[in-house]
Amino acid sequence: MNQKASIIIVNYNGAEDTLECLNSLKKITYPDYEIILVDNASSDASFVLNEVHKNFPAVKILAMPRNLGFAGGNNGGIKTALDGGARYVILLNNDTIVAPDFLSQMIKAAESDKSIGIIGAKIYYFAEKNRVWYNGGIFSWTGGGRHAQDGAIDGNPDDTEIKDTEYITGCALLIKREAVEKIGLLCEDFFMYHEDIEWSLRAQKAGYKTMVAPAAHIWHKVSRSASKMGTPVIHYYNIRNALILAKMHAPAPVKMLIYIWSAYHYTKQSIKLMMFRSRESKHIARAIMSGISDFYRGKYGKIDLL
Repeated sequence: MNQKASIIIVNYNGAEDTLECLNSLKKITYPDYEIILVDNASSDASFVLNEVHKNFPAVKILAMPRNLGFAGGNNGGIKTALDGGARYVILLNNDTIVAPDFLSQMIKAAESDKSIGIIGAKIYYFAEKNRVWYNGGIFSWTGGGRHAQDGAIDGNPDDTEIKDTEYITGCALLIKREAVEKIGLLCEDFFMYHEDIEWSLRAQKAGYKTMVAPAAHIWHKVSRSASKMGTPVIHYYNIRNALILAKMHAPAPVKMLIYIWSAYHYTKQSIKLMMFRSRESKHIARAIMSGISDFYRGKYGKIDLL
């Protein structure tokens, strides 16, 4: 049976992190894998691609003509992986370092139950090697998505028992080929943020389990690319995409309450805009208002600078 795995890494102005990630992947123990590097029209693209050609000649490279975001960049890699016959597709943030057996552990967990569609890993903070960043996701329509055990010192690093989770973070996510073929690609309406939650919810609606393999260990430098975009942009995508997610998956009564809340939140931000004196606070308030407004106008995907 085909057991080929394709690891997809998206680079966006993260040369140092991307090369460090590729170095860590050199040590993995799983025998049948390939790496697909997607460059999202980075300003450092020429340097990264030259270094990859020189030091990682087996890596497949996709150079995108423009920044397609997390969803669009990964979708390009997923299509290439499936066209190449991959049985498993792994999304991996470029600002991560992996344990040598992380892929073997994820695939072992994925194959333990035919109904599993998506598997996540136990992810630690890079700066504190035993402090957990993600070990399962908790989701609610009132609280959004949050990470189980975030910030906790890992008291059970040798845990091997896979467990159900409400969503898998796109930082490190394995999806089976048949699951992609059934539920489709990542939704590019989001551009960045919430697309991993949406994919998980879509998989669950299709009858697949989403689970975490705690024996698969990864270390994450946390939001390197997103932090470069600036706080107002992050607020914009978070609020707009939360509304898109609700539109797609929330039960009708919950959806109506969320829409009512968004109108209240918009009004609150407009009041804050008049009261705040700092430029940054005003920018954040405008970003939140723009995110809500753009949702209702159907303006999805990537936005211009706020």
